[in-house]
Amino acid sequence: MDQLDVAGTSDTSAERGFRLSLPNRADALSTSFAASYAGIMAFMAVASEGSFAKAGERLGIGRSAVSRNVQKLETQLSTRLFLRTTRTTQLTREGQRFFDNCHQGVTHIVEAMNDMLELRQGPPRGLVRISATVGFGRKVVAPLLEQFIKAYPDIAIELLLDDRPTDFASDQIDVAFRNGRIEDSSIIAKQLIPMQMALCAAPSYVAAHGLPHTLEDLGQHECINFRFASGRVFEWEFKVDGHMRKYLPRARLTFNDSDLVLDAVLQGWGIAQMAGYQICDHIAANELVVALARHAPDDRGHYICYLSRQHLPTRIRVFIDFMTEHIRALDLQCLSDFYMDAPVAARGLAA
Repeated sequence: MDQLDVAGTSDTSAERGFRLSLPNRADALSTSFAASYAGIMAFMAVASEGSFAKAGERLGIGRSAVSRNVQKLETQLSTRLFLRTTRTTQLTREGQRFFDNCHQGVTHIVEAMNDMLELRQGPPRGLVRISATVGFGRKVVAPLLEQFIKAYPDIAIELLLDDRPTDFASDQIDVAFRNGRIEDSSIIAKQLIPMQMALCAAPSYVAAHGLPHTLEDLGQHECINFRFASGRVFEWEFKVDGHMRKYLPRARLTFNDSDLVLDAVLQGWGIAQMAGYQICDHIAANELVVALARHAPDDRGHYICYLSRQHLPTRIRVFIDFMTEHIRALDLQCLSDFYMDAPVAARGLAA
């Protein structure tokens, strides 16, 4: 049955013909857009330069290519845009009208393209939106920002501290700092430094309770847990005979902030496994003692992450380079001397 009869209409043949012609016209405009754009750019160049040859030099193409693009545009518009003689090239009245209408739009397009090229190739400027885990962002990233913004005064920084996995798209993140193991193959993850982990206690706790000498001793100690933003409790990890073993301690104290875990350990309330960047200063000051260092995991890292190596704006490239250089220069690998089979507790207390 005819579709018009189903709708209950009584279109005239002229109306029906007009309706049916609309999709064809849209398709024609769609398929000819590339040719139209090339033609418009060629037309604007000729109109501005007053010469097909000079327009070709400006566009980086030959005179004949400019002429062909303009002819295609004139055919598409069914309008003559230039009056050509052997010595001059002038706009027709229709050409002048078309030039005036196109000029503002083309100017905006050129400005937009130049702006994008400047972001990629020009001086660093604009906003860099950063995500970092709470502990690492507060302890390592944030203190370096003052020096960075002094070096690059035209770059604005927005630092978001969050222990949840980074969603680059929805959160509009340019660069993320992440710890541990990176399993997302869709992002670029550049390791800044290895992530050292150590089981620690305050000397006051050691004096009252001693230290675990084997993994089996852990159940006899007061443990302090860390809970991720996802709700999962951090499992301690140990390397035993080349294999990873995880241990979820029973704890009377659990915090969702790594600094609170550190404070509780410093107060002598219990033991916890923490990252090297948190505890190096306290170990050097004899405020913490390391235990079970021979079983410390060695396959974690601190990473700077971004979506692609290609077409990075200058502001992001200089931020990545700056942070890579300066974080690697920090003394965050202080646990290396502990990673051996000697009696760690004794050496830690002696220090």
